[in-house]
Amino acid sequence: MTLAQRRILIIGGGFSGMAAAIELRKLGAEVDLVEIDPGWRSYGAGISLGGATLRAFRTLGILDAFLREGNAADGVKICLPHGPQVAELPTPRLAGPDVPGGGAIMRPTLARILADATRAVGTNVMLGSTFTSIAQDAEGADVTFTDGQRRRYDLVIGADGLYSKTREVLFPEAPKPRYSGQACWRAVLPRPPEVTGTTMWMGRVKPGVNPVSKTHMYLFITEHRPNNEHVDPARFPTMLRELLADFPAPMLQQIRSSINEDSQIVFRPLEALLMPRPWSKGRVVLIGDTVHATTPHLASGACIGIEDAVVLAEELARTAEVPDALRAFENRRWERCRMVVQNSLRLGEIEIEGGDKEEHGRIMRESLMALAQPI
Repeated sequence: MTLAQRRILIIGGGFSGMAAAIELRKLGAEVDLVEIDPGWRSYGAGISLGGATLRAFRTLGILDAFLREGNAADGVKICLPHGPQVAELPTPRLAGPDVPGGGAIMRPTLARILADATRAVGTNVMLGSTFTSIAQDAEGADVTFTDGQRRRYDLVIGADGLYSKTREVLFPEAPKPRYSGQACWRAVLPRPPEVTGTTMWMGRVKPGVNPVSKTHMYLFITEHRPNNEHVDPARFPTMLRELLADFPAPMLQQIRSSINEDSQIVFRPLEALLMPRPWSKGRVVLIGDTVHATTPHLASGACIGIEDAVVLAEELARTAEVPDALRAFENRRWERCRMVVQNSLRLGEIEIEGGDKEEHGRIMRESLMALAQPI
């Protein structure tokens, strides 16, 4: 059976699920995407993206939309707490010589771009619903939905995120998400003219800024928090300003004074998950955060999830038998995704411990070199 003859269900309308729908529809498959949120909403502030992500955007066909609505730039500036720049990390132009090596965009904006592309290729999107059961046999899977419908598919793709119901049903013994000991703060602020790309400051915490559009940027700070405790949103502005108190850099102090209740502040404890292989059972396969959720230290969580979608579509198009295609998919994805999750966690550990800066630099260099390789 060719891919154009297959009927595929995607559970979850996040970045990975939408990317899978786009690629599979481009190759001719009949695709249903089911998303439990009736509003298909995406929460969050800005998201930083590396060159490998922009390369994947070009494959998906959304790169031009990203460049219109987000921001792309070369390099990452590293500064001392009082302001002077001491280094600049290069960002290779992986999406092509005409596209800068990194960028950022508002997360809801990127979600809208992907949702528009998902619908434009003819995906059947079912909102406000999810599955209640999946019954498999050798040739396919019968899926029952919360609205009472029952449909048969040649393949089911679980892309329902870190707290995946699909993973829980398919692999009840799978590891659970693990708190990393760090949390990330993000806020959206007006963009000063001098902020043209990513800038980070070294210190007790690690603040940075990245433009997300022609008019706005987002501030991000990684903070060490031994316990994953609730933080009252009413305290967000005060706590975020306190984290910047030890940075006399003029730009950071200007940013600090501008933080208020309208700054769209997001606080997120950083959790990670790496599920051992296999990532599939019968006619159901898991992709994205469902099997490899990472902390943001390499700015590659969205990247490897979207890459999963691209590779899975390629292997399903190349291989006649679904089980063979799923094995080939895992063979191509395991090492790259393992590297991102485990290296990101190690970078966080070094930051928490105040550990070896040479090891930190080496892991960053080796990881970015690996991410530059073809998928």
